[in-house]
This record gives sequence, C-alpha cells and structure tokens, in this order.
Amino acid sequence: GILAPTLTREFGWHETDYAAIVSWFSVAYGVGLLGMGRFLDRIGVRRGLACSVGLWSLAAMGHALVRTVTGFSVARALLGIGESGNFPAGVKAVAEWFPKRERALATGIFNAGSNVGVVLAALLVPWIALALGWRWAFVATGALDLVWLAVWLRFYRQPSEHPRLSDVELTWIRSDPVEPAGQVPWRSLLARRQTWAFIVGKAMTDPVWLFYLFWLPKFLDATFGVRLAGLAAPLVVIYVAADIGSVTGGWVSGALIKRGWSLNRGRKTALLIAALSIVPTTLAPSARSLWVAVGVVAVAAGAHQWWSANLFTTVSDMFPRHAVGSVVGLGGFAGMLSAFAFQRFTGALLEATGGSYSPIFAVLGVAYVGALALLHLLAPRLEPIAVRGADVG
Repeated sequence: GILAPTLTREFGWHETDYAAIVSWFSVAYGVGLLGMGRFLDRIGVRRGLACSVGLWSLAAMGHALVRTVTGFSVARALLGIGESGNFPAGVKAVAEWFPKRERALATGIFNAGSNVGVVLAALLVPWIALALGWRWAFVATGALDLVWLAVWLRFYRQPSEHPRLSDVELTWIRSDPVEPAGQVPWRSLLARRQTWAFIVGKAMTDPVWLFYLFWLPKFLDATFGVRLAGLAAPLVVIYVAADIGSVTGGWVSGALIKRGWSLNRGRKTALLIAALSIVPTTLAPSARSLWVAVGVVAVAAGAHQWWSANLFTTVSDMFPRHAVGSVVGLGGFAGMLSAFAFQRFTGALLEATGGSYSPIFAVLGVAYVGALALLHLLAPRLEPIAVRGADVG
C-alpha cells in the first residue's frame, strides 16, 4: 500500500486496476486460510508457520520482477497464500501457551507485532524506494522475513518441549480443563452458531483493515497531496495507534474478567468500546487538515486492533484447542472474500465518483456496530462448547 501512489503513476493504473491487484491478495489469503487452519492443526505451529513465512518472503521479493497488472496480481496472490498462516498460527500458539484468562492480552501482543511491521515499513520503504528504487523495497522486506524465520525456528517450541519451562509454569499453562484431541470436520463447525458469530465478525470488519493497509496512502495522496517522501510520519502515527489499541484492548477485557466480570460481559464490553470508537472515521474525508484526518483514522486503526485482539480470543474462549485453527481459518476465509468484494467496490466507486472517499468511509464507520449486533445474536453467551473431534486422513 505504501508504494501504491508511486506505482500508480509509474504504470498509469486506473483505480480499478489497483483494486484488482489488491483484491487478488485478499481472495488468495482467504483460500489459503481454509487450508492453513487445517494444516496447522495437523503439523503444528512451528513447522506450519515456517512454511508460511518462507513462501511469503519469496513472494514479497518476487514483486521486484513484475511490471504488469497481471504480474502484480500473481505476486500479491502468492503473498496472500503465504501470509494466510500468520494469524491462525498466532491464535493457535496463544492457545498452546496461555490459559484462557490471559489469552486476550497475549493475542493483543502478537497482533501488535503485525503493526510493528507496518510501522517499520512506513519508515524504511519510502527511504529505500527513493534511494534505490521501488524494486529494492520489495527485496529488502522479503529478506527481513527470512531473518525472522531463522529466529522463529531457533527458539519456538511447544510448552511441553521447551527446555527452560518449569513444572510450575507448565501447570499454570494447562490450568484449564482438559480438552479432547482430534480434528473437527468443517460440517460440525459450520453447524454451530458460535462459528458463524466469528465468521460474521470477520466478514464485516476485515475489509476495513484491508482498506487501511492498501488504500490509505492513496487516500492521503489524493486528498491531501501527500507523496512518498511525506508518507512516513502519518503512517507511523496511525500504526503506532494500532499497536497501542491491540495491546490495550486485550489487557482491558482480561482485567475486567479478573475483576469478576463474566467472560461474556468482559469480551463484549471491550468489543463495544472498539465499535463505538470507529464511528468517527466517517469524518476523515471532510477533515480540514491532514493531521485531523490522520488523528481520526489513527483512533479507528487502534480501535480495529482492539476489536481484533478480542474477536480472535473469542475463538479460544468458545472452542477447544484442536478446533481453534480451523475456526480461525473459516472466519478468515469469509473476511477475505468480503474484502475482495469491498476492494472491487472501492475501485469502481472511486472511478464513478471521480475519487470521492466519503461513501467508503461512511461504510467503514458503521461496520463494527453492525458486526457486534450480529455476533451477539449468534452467540448470546461466550462460553466453552463441546465439539467432538474426529481423526481424519
């Protein structure tokens, strides 16, 4: 997204061309999630995430080799398949390493990691692109992924295999009731209202975050004339706010539960705070200055990550460990298909209106309130459910 205005001018893309490129990332990410959830449930977090990161690092570097809309679409699709393992693996790792009462904060911390990456990209990508050209920006970010992969393989282990974990710590991690093993068929998960609650929550809010990632630089460029050299400061403010929201949102719901609130009340209160905080983002296109718009969007970005930390945690709140990856995969698939459609809609609407972002931000502002209402209808109480596992294959 950071290089979108630059590439649009260099290659003469229309809004619908750019929408096509980023939408193929979304659909590939969504399809990948269907397989990744099951893949991670079968082979484990350590090896599964290693495969995922390896693919997305190579795909990121592959952007440097293409010049056409089709070429960029293929590169983005491969990147989407690789990145699809990230959040299912993160949620599954949290379920392996933390008891339920601590998972929202842990999820918020790992979720914040993705925003740290965006902050670093906002600082590094413009500098690399201006100094060496945009192709080297893709090569550099892909290479950094490979460095992270080496660190991951060196240090990550399951709790039962970790050499520095004490018996007391392992007992704390396993303090929740024992859950059955075995994989769960999708038909069994899709028969549960709780699965659909998560699916709806993702489908209605994932398009918002993908809009922030892919379209914000174009919005800032078109509305306030912010070019590549000036993008770093606004994007850093926005994504630092997202980091703060991710960690704070996870901490708040956990703190409420520790004070005696029910799991259901604590999680949904946190989700409500996030949903209401995003409503003012509808004002961003009419802001009188760049920094007013950045402030509104920064609050919304922080609120989205606050929402996301708690929404992801509802899966491990309700489902046993052996089903978590599959449920997250199903929800992510729905979210990415919805994002695919929304990105195509965004491109077509911008073409039709001559570049007006106001209708788009109006949709973004009300999406979370609607999502929370439907989530509550489908899952009036967030509580553990029994899902019988079935060994397959």
